[in-house]
Amino acid sequence: MKISERGQITVPKVLRNQFGLHKNVEVELIPIKNGILIQKHSRARHPIDLVMGILNRPSDTDSYIEEVRGR
Repeated sequence: MKISERGQITVPKVLRNQFGLHKNVEVELIPIKNGILIQKHSRARHPIDLVMGILNRPSDTDSYIEEVRGR
């Protein structure tokens, strides 16, 4: 594997799939004794966080439960 003129590398597809390194996943480069460790960014957002609030429902749970129960 070579580093491009712009400092880019290509992670082989087998490794990207194995470790979930897909498009827009942030990674960290961590210096270690014998090289560099590539690790998913520790502040990666959970998929649930990405859709939270998407329905623009009132945040009052009690009101929602009353509405669903027809009260």
